[in-house]
Amino acid sequence: MDDFREEFYKRYSTTFKEHVSKFDDKNVGYINSKYKKQYLPFLKNLSKDSKIIELGCGRGLFLNFLKKNGYLNAFGVDISEEQIEIARKNDLNVKLGGVIDYLKSSEEKFDVIFAIDLIEHFPKDELILLVEGVYKALNKGGTFIFHTPNGLGFNANRMIYGDLTHLTIFTPDSALQLLKLVGFDAIKFYETEPYAKNVNGTLRLILWKFIKFWLNMIRIIETGGTEKILTQNFIGFAVK
Repeated sequence: MDDFREEFYKRYSTTFKEHVSKFDDKNVGYINSKYKKQYLPFLKNLSKDSKIIELGCGRGLFLNFLKKNGYLNAFGVDISEEQIEIARKNDLNVKLGGVIDYLKSSEEKFDVIFAIDLIEHFPKDELILLVEGVYKALNKGGTFIFHTPNGLGFNANRMIYGDLTHLTIFTPDSALQLLKLVGFDAIKFYETEPYAKNVNGTLRLILWKFIKFWLNMIRIIETGGTEKILTQNFIGFAVK
């Protein structure tokens, strides 16, 4: 990757991610509760020894979540040496390297491939190579699950411009184009709405549904239609 991203990724942890993804008990607890709601439903019918990889694993917060929930046959790949070192210090199975290069060179097959906050860091030409590599690396019936900023989101500009390494912002429709291009089937998308784990969460969820209703009223007035997914991020799910 001979481009501007190399300089950012060399110090991605210490210059940007340190304050938002600390590997401490408080942050890990919060993130695990969020991951439990967002991702465990996708894994409920999956054997605990299924082979899982996270592309762009960072410091390993999601790998740590998988490990704590009994999915021990999982590992991650990331280009940030700083973050890989943090993951290794937390006894996680990780590899340093670019995800496209890894998918090109590896003959391993996986039951599930995760890409959480990853695909937005690639331009369109690289995205085709990335998703083709994901498709090739999955077993038949395997699933690709990703989390990415939503170009239709109410607060989309914050996600689009909040990180200089964001190069492509998706909507569910544009993600569908990419996934279908390489052969994925059974494609679905999900909102990342607030979840009601306590009184505060319940209130936020109620208010979000109220705000979403009025946002869709505006869209009806303008276009005659509504949008199903308006959260600032969304989750994609696709089957090979």
